[in-house]
Amino acid sequence: MTKLSDYVLTAEAADILGVSQNTLRKWAEAGKIKVRRNPVNGYRLFSRADLDAFLELIEASEPASVAADR
Repeated sequence: MTKLSDYVLTAEAADILGVSQNTLRKWAEAGKIKVRRNPVNGYRLFSRADLDAFLELIEASEPASVAADR
């Protein structure tokens, strides 16, 4: 069973990914990252697991020179 604590709202998800809330909304709208809606209030919800997977995907696709700068 899925728990609400497994999800974060847009602001926290944007902080985790290091992007603005508007960027995250655009990515979700474009299907780049999975988003769910709270059935009660309609707020966007992002799975912590989905965010982790998205970060891993981004890190894996970065050129070696960018990754070395970190």
